[in-house]
Amino acid sequence: MKKINSKEVSAFGLMVGFFLVIYYLPVDNLRFQGALVEAFRLLKWYAREHVLLCLVLAFFIAGAIGVFVSQNAVMKYFGPKAPKWLSYSVASVSGTILSVCSCTILPLFGGIYMRGAGLGPAIAFLYSGPAINVMAIVLTARVLGWQLGLARAVMAVVFSVVIGLLMQFIFRKEERARMAQSESEEVFIGGDEKSERPLWQVVIYFLAMVGILVFANWGKPLEEAGIWHAIYQNKWGITALFGLVLAASLWRFFKVRAVWIVLSALPAVILGAMFPEYPVVPFTAGAAGLVGLTFLGGAELDDWRDQTWGFAKQILPLLFAGVLAAGFFLGSPEGANAGIIPNIWIEALVGDSPSALLTLMGKDAANIPGWLSAFWPLWTNFFASSAGALMYFATLTEVPILRGLVDSGMGQGPALALLLAGPALSLPSILVLNSILGAKKTLAFTGLVMIMSTISGMVFGMIA
Repeated sequence: MKKINSKEVSAFGLMVGFFLVIYYLPVDNLRFQGALVEAFRLLKWYAREHVLLCLVLAFFIAGAIGVFVSQNAVMKYFGPKAPKWLSYSVASVSGTILSVCSCTILPLFGGIYMRGAGLGPAIAFLYSGPAINVMAIVLTARVLGWQLGLARAVMAVVFSVVIGLLMQFIFRKEERARMAQSESEEVFIGGDEKSERPLWQVVIYFLAMVGILVFANWGKPLEEAGIWHAIYQNKWGITALFGLVLAASLWRFFKVRAVWIVLSALPAVILGAMFPEYPVVPFTAGAAGLVGLTFLGGAELDDWRDQTWGFAKQILPLLFAGVLAAGFFLGSPEGANAGIIPNIWIEALVGDSPSALLTLMGKDAANIPGWLSAFWPLWTNFFASSAGALMYFATLTEVPILRGLVDSGMGQGPALALLLAGPALSLPSILVLNSILGAKKTLAFTGLVMIMSTISGMVFGMIA
């Protein structure tokens, strides 16, 4: 009897499953049609708001980490032999200077992890990056109350350290093997280790790019007064100043000819003067000019471009697929329709009482079973953290979305659970993490975030 090929059986099963999905696709159902529209609405919104202003520069920064940051420097601050107080302190407060979302942080995380950073500090950086930027904390306190703002700030820092330590402990054998292999084979992501340039040059170079990333994406504050609003009004002028610093760095440190820098920046300057109301146009022209300069700066900039392109190829397709899926299931921030999961169900599942859910199910909301009342806090916080782990939140958008949910009856505990899980995770980021860390580490990180968010929400709900 001929042996059955398991790969062929799997392929046949996938084909049959795909056929059945297509055969029974509810294309005439209005909610299904609305969910499809929301999926592409979210993808369009994501492309307009985040790819050009966030991800493109994040890819450049990640590529630069792989080329211009020496492995010795990464190992000194984030490696397994670095003092834990130092590595986790640096990683856990990194979010205070980065206004990035769960997807934009991924190239930066991949850059330091592939350069030899220990899993624990890298995970702490991954969580803290989108979770604790200063504007998000301030906005949370102003819109949702100082209690939630304070709880979010404190717990986000604690989470980043605890989750990093737990991940390092759980996968300690794999990490030891990874570090041993890296040391024995001397694998360097940016090629052979080059002579290190002065630290101050590297700092200025990265400071310029981080400054562009932060201020180009500076969100509009709720109040039209104060320092945050002043920065918002002048964000593009500040961004341009950091752009000048980056141009000077390329000329002075990387010996790119001044004439090429001027010619590459000229389209951005002209377009900025012609279309001041559309700053994304000159920003895009500037990014294109930066790509062009990498062809004119020698071997180092060639490596920088290759590393940047490598991150883009790995991450962008998975991000777009994840954004489509998130929009289909949960809708988009600007959409009139919900995703395939109705918003009213989400609101009913995270309220202080199960009465709204019972009413929705046609049950008697006045007679709530005792077991359901006892189980309800655990359920609502777990559901909020699970929904937050799958939903996509751009930087600062979680606050107005959560304001709407709180106004619809969401409890304080589930609100904190969603705040702790939502900005740090999303379906797109989980898909990308799987390609960087593998399924086991990705599931462990996601599970730890959800469990700790659930517990924190339950405790906060009892004392709030």
